[in-house]
Amino acid sequence: MELNNIECISDITDEDEIHRLLHPQFASSKPQIHPTTSVHELLECPVCTNSMYPPIHQCRNGHTLCSTCKERVHNRCPTCRQELGDIRCLALEKVAESLELPCKYCTLGCPEIFPYYSKLKHEAICNFRPYNCPYAGSECSVVGDIPYLVTHLRDDHKVDMHSGCTFNHRYVKSNPREVENATWMLTVFNCFGQYFCLHFEAFQLGMAPVYMAFLRFMGDETDARNYSYSLEVGGNGRKLIFEGTPRSIRDSHRKVRDSHDGLIIQRNMALFFSGGERRELKLRVTGRIWKEQQNPDGGVCIPNLCS
Repeated sequence: MELNNIECISDITDEDEIHRLLHPQFASSKPQIHPTTSVHELLECPVCTNSMYPPIHQCRNGHTLCSTCKERVHNRCPTCRQELGDIRCLALEKVAESLELPCKYCTLGCPEIFPYYSKLKHEAICNFRPYNCPYAGSECSVVGDIPYLVTHLRDDHKVDMHSGCTFNHRYVKSNPREVENATWMLTVFNCFGQYFCLHFEAFQLGMAPVYMAFLRFMGDETDARNYSYSLEVGGNGRKLIFEGTPRSIRDSHRKVRDSHDGLIIQRNMALFFSGGERRELKLRVTGRIWKEQQNPDGGVCIPNLCS
């Protein structure tokens, strides 16, 4: 029997009833939809329990699952073990088109309601979605709101916490030639009622080892634009200065680093700043954070420096 391009059939025919009587072994495999079963439950994939989006697949006994899980179960129905083929449940896809659902982050404050097929796109960029842990030294899978992540960074990653809008950090390394993608330090600052992550690390930029410092804002990009920061490093009568806007932690650590959006110090220059016989890295990085305020007279941003 050719199974390609078979559509989901919702009407029960006499032939269906005869088939069930002649083949009772398949009766239990038919999906039993009770009056109390919600449409939301019907649209839930039985394997991953996520909402299903087109193409919604079904076996010939009517059991449905999402396209991602179809590959995971090796084209076998997880309920009755029948081969899935390429059967689409078009009826369920049509039902989904008529639904309007709240964002899944409604319990976190999102008030929006969307058509079923627009909901997923919104949730990927929803401002109320949890943040990923900004710690760069490991692939940490923790997510949460900002207060939760601050506590997580302090208690689980043992990150240094500071209050104030200025910083003065000294980085020392006995063997500056060892820079194999080694994340060195993350420090969290609390100022203006917000939290900022200061990263400093060594990595290979092409064939050349470099050191990089940059700031990330613990919040969304729109709020990050309200702040600016500067970083300065120097020694032996020379100095490098960087000024910019902190990136949101919505952007991954790697994305910010690979965009070179921060203070980059070549190793030869870093050793020059370190002085001595250039055998040990000794860098002092200073900086400050300020909030841009709108001038009510001229409409120009003026810096608001914390004391």
